[in-house]
Amino acid sequence: MPWPSLDSLVDGVRASDRAMIGRAITLVESDRETDRALAEALLERLLPWSGKSMRIGLSGAPGAGKSTLLEALGMWLIGRGHRVAVLAVDPSSIRSGGSILGDKTRMTRLSKEERAFIRPTASRGLLGGVAPHSRDAITVLEAGGFDVVFVETVGVGQSEVAVRSLVDTFIWLTVPNAGDELQGIKRGILEAVDIAVINKADGNFREAAERARAALESTFRWVTPPTEGWRVPVHITSAIEGKGIERLWEDVLAHRQFLESNGGLERLRASQRREALKAELEARWLSLLRKAISKHSAYRELEEAVALGQIPLSQALRKVQRVERDVLGMLLREESEG
Repeated sequence: MPWPSLDSLVDGVRASDRAMIGRAITLVESDRETDRALAEALLERLLPWSGKSMRIGLSGAPGAGKSTLLEALGMWLIGRGHRVAVLAVDPSSIRSGGSILGDKTRMTRLSKEERAFIRPTASRGLLGGVAPHSRDAITVLEAGGFDVVFVETVGVGQSEVAVRSLVDTFIWLTVPNAGDELQGIKRGILEAVDIAVINKADGNFREAAERARAALESTFRWVTPPTEGWRVPVHITSAIEGKGIERLWEDVLAHRQFLESNGGLERLRASQRREALKAELEARWLSLLRKAISKHSAYRELEEAVALGQIPLSQALRKVQRVERDVLGMLLREESEG
């Protein structure tokens, strides 16, 4: 099916046409070279209307209740006049690259709301818990009038901190009775957290949740928060019962106001855009280098020798340095000639 015209896409997104917003996100997520010119033109046209939403990351281990909490919080926000978008990143198959994309099934009430938009997207195997074009999708959603944008990430442990590069406020979920699991949380994750939540504090689990909160509050005293001067609050919620939602949102607003009070929000987003450009350049060069090296005859011989167990990996890595120098020289010559 051919893409709508650029003007139609822009007008549809600006009019909050859900179908057009969906098509626009599909376009900016496309890796087809033939789609890139239209995608870039669309993003350039939408850019003046972006940047005004609250961008919130939500992470936690599988089973922590991220989707349930998101639905409860999303419904609560819609009831207070907000327009809520969710970018739900699902794990990809390591074979096919496809994903389950089941968040609309998990958030059935929210997915039916006219003032909500849920976009499942595949991580395509990337670490960091975010998809390749999540930043572009956020631009589309903001231009479409959504003032609260959540990024719900795959639960893959320490690599989840990459969502920090997309959002203003990062919420991390755990559950009561995590016990010794709290001791195993990597410091890198805790240093990315703005707000911690102990979810599933239902019924008899309330006492366990209080113990977990005390443990986390003690832990955060020794962790440097990502926002200098901010104290990381620890909340207890029951998404199923709708408890703790309002208090959680109050601290999201408090964190936003803290950022805005000293120009921190502008600095944060400028830094994120700068780092995103560097990351894209590094990824592009790595891809070019990997493809070029794989075609080099000396590398193919080394790869075969390693596969057959004829030489140790350390020796192959030392020898492949000569291949890298050859390939880098070739790439630089091609770049200067181009």
